[in-house]
Amino acid sequence: MKCALVTGGSRGIGRSVCLKMASMGYYVLVNFRGNREEAERTLQQIQETGGQGELLPFDVSSREQITGVLGGWIEAHPNKYIEILVNNAGIKDDGLMIFMKDEQWDQVMRTNLDGFFFTTRLVLNGMLIRKYGRIINVVSLSGLKGLPGQVNYSAAKAGVIGATKALAQEVGRKGITVNAVAPGFIRTDMTEGLNEKELQAIIPVRRFGLPEEVAHAVGFLASAEAAYITGEVLSINGGLYT
Repeated sequence: MKCALVTGGSRGIGRSVCLKMASMGYYVLVNFRGNREEAERTLQQIQETGGQGELLPFDVSSREQITGVLGGWIEAHPNKYIEILVNNAGIKDDGLMIFMKDEQWDQVMRTNLDGFFFTTRLVLNGMLIRKYGRIINVVSLSGLKGLPGQVNYSAAKAGVIGATKALAQEVGRKGITVNAVAPGFIRTDMTEGLNEKELQAIIPVRRFGLPEEVAHAVGFLASAEAAYITGEVLSINGGLYT
């Protein structure tokens, strides 16, 4: 059975990506860290639309949990394999660099950058054996442009962008593509505290994006038809930054 693993799949962009993967016929592994109620709601929506999946709770900032939980799942399910990996889980903890605490830097880097590395390395082996796979990393406008107050988040996402381009060159001949999507202002929990009306004025399309619009792009990059696209970063920001 072909599976799609979506980290941070309990809500927002992650939930929309899970539903998109289910609509493409994949058995969806909904990863989450702590909010089981929202993760169960995601799984319920998958099942209500005729899809299948299960919850796979682990903290992407913990290599021990990735190895134990995800590694254990892979070992225990030889008839299921992860064909699509969407590295979506991420956190931000903003502040000016001069005032930034060590733990703000460490936790953002562990979740956004280390989480990508340890999760992808573990899943990659199965893709290499089968000579097929799609890896899509959810990065950010911050990783391309840099935003004040987000030195940690911008650095982490920029790191994933560099890793995306490098890994694409390592595995391209094995039938595996590695791409990234870089959302701008998307209407999710992470942007709830922002003044949407004020920010709309600087966005050419004059609105925030929707999680479903990001998921549609992820679905395209995850498709077999996108086989000749790799090492790319697709901006989804309404024209805010090109």
